[in-house]
Amino acid sequence: MSHTPHELAEEFPDKVAQMHDLKESDAHFRKLFDEYHEVNRAVHRAETNVEPTDEAHEATLRKQRMALKDQIAAML
Repeated sequence: MSHTPHELAEEFPDKVAQMHDLKESDAHFRKLFDEYHEVNRAVHRAETNVEPTDEAHEATLRKQRMALKDQIAAML
């Protein structure tokens, strides 16, 4: 599998342990975390034309990813 950019461990390298703990103890954080990874992989597949999509849908996915990242950052 190719490297997927924007992984949360790369976005917040100093928060990896905290993210792990929150995934174990906070169901809402775990949901955001999982949803972020799902959307991030969809963006990556669109950008690499593994699953081509139109520009509007790709932009929507990027906005969704950013909103999820902002929510995750606020919890960290």
